[in-house]
Amino acid sequence: MKASDLLVKCLENEGVEYIFGLPGEETLDLMESLRNSSIRFILTRHEQAAAFMADAYGRLTGKPGVCISTLGPGATNLLTGVADAFLDKSPVVAITGQADLKRIHKESHQYIDIVEMYRSVTKWNGRIDMPEVIPEMVRKAFKVATTEKPGPAHLELPENVAAMEVGEMYRTMIAPIQPRRSSPDRQSLRKAADLIEQARLPLILAGHGVVRKAAGNRLRAFAELFCMPVVTTFMGKGGISAESRSCIGTLGLGEDRQITDVFSKADLVVAIGYDLVEYSPKNWNPKLDKKVVHIDFTTSEVDLHYVPEVEIISDIMETLELLQGVMSTNKTCEFLVSARQEFVEGFEKEGTADSWPPRPPRIIYGMRKVLGPYDILISDVGSCKFWAAKFYPVYRNNTFILSNGFASMGFALPSAVTAKLIYPERKVVALCGDGGFLMNLQDLETACRLKLNIVVVIFNDSGYNLIKWKAEKKFGTSFGVNFSNPDFVRLAESFGAVGIKLQSSKEFEDVLRDALTKAMPVIIDVPIDYSDNDMIYRLL
Repeated sequence: MKASDLLVKCLENEGVEYIFGLPGEETLDLMESLRNSSIRFILTRHEQAAAFMADAYGRLTGKPGVCISTLGPGATNLLTGVADAFLDKSPVVAITGQADLKRIHKESHQYIDIVEMYRSVTKWNGRIDMPEVIPEMVRKAFKVATTEKPGPAHLELPENVAAMEVGEMYRTMIAPIQPRRSSPDRQSLRKAADLIEQARLPLILAGHGVVRKAAGNRLRAFAELFCMPVVTTFMGKGGISAESRSCIGTLGLGEDRQITDVFSKADLVVAIGYDLVEYSPKNWNPKLDKKVVHIDFTTSEVDLHYVPEVEIISDIMETLELLQGVMSTNKTCEFLVSARQEFVEGFEKEGTADSWPPRPPRIIYGMRKVLGPYDILISDVGSCKFWAAKFYPVYRNNTFILSNGFASMGFALPSAVTAKLIYPERKVVALCGDGGFLMNLQDLETACRLKLNIVVVIFNDSGYNLIKWKAEKKFGTSFGVNFSNPDFVRLAESFGAVGIKLQSSKEFEDVLRDALTKAMPVIIDVPIDYSDNDMIYRLL
């Protein structure tokens, strides 16, 4: 058995279903080993898209997504998606080829130090410099990638090592074992309960950790029992169902008057599964006047605006269950009722206003009307992301996906491919700006080749709107942000997809319903009116 065969056997041992990537000279042995494996290789048209696909797989399944590239430019292309997974806490294992070990000590064709380059965007990485260590290194990569907080790991496989023979004693697989986390500290539970009971208005801030561990039902029961309002981060959307009477909106929009008002009244913030990279605490605790309870899998980051009175470091679901058991308070619900009513009415009011070109809430409202509770919306980065985060109610865990920490444009289309591969029975829609869509347009071919019915809704305003808007706020003008677009209908058709140009905001729901019945990808070109951007964010 050669080393590349052993590596693939180890990946099978980890339960890998898909590998996303591109082949290269230095990965020929690995590709040949994959050809004879149970793993499905998804050929992409750019390595960045492959890493985004692996990132989305990690988000949607909780298991590491695996991506592969060759050395040099393949590895540098892959890097952006790996960095995205790093800041959004997504489990990923990236595998890159490398030159023969006999030539990496000197100047050599396409050689750069990939391990060093990946060091700042991975939890762990390493070079496989002898075949005997493959079982240990693969197991470590997957273990590190899934351990809270999850993130990417990286393995480099030099081409000469890939072709080496492996002795029989080194072919033993290491069984994947999931360690159990210890129960919450009882003293910390009691202190947190006392703080909540003594607070005038305790508020729950739910982050991505709630989504990752599917703790939404437990959080909902806890919040509703104690009449506590819940605000989610962008990444935490779906951590509590928008149907819950405790759900009152999303944090992350600077000019969101309703959320600002709620935080101004709160004297205690119970942060659950919240990472500071999701939204800086200086934006919701600028005066340092709020007490904080930190509930998460790991201890908190050090920040002047985020100094917890108590930290409960344990499994989120078990913490909420045990915390509920030691609390006896009965808070009144008047404030929660009014905040909840404003949240629901705002969605209906803004989402039903017809105009042409349509404003973003009208299209987002239409998507929510058409998509079922378990269907998936994936947002790209730009103004479209902010509007979706504000106006798209999420009813089930992990059904709204976006790039937040790294905020990388081009994320949505490749991620939609992954979502449809994993959940062929669900409807999948990617929401993109015209700038973000063209950053990974090439993988529309991948979706067409795989015959996946994903629908891409493009907000078309012929510019990088978010940067344009911020420049105009800061300087009164903008520069270098406008461009021209292709005919998206003809472009879609040239790939073998369906292209539609929306002609009326009133017809959007019907157009989307029909698009979701096709046997191929569909692009919907939506001219958009961003004139109300002041409503959702300000220059920070």
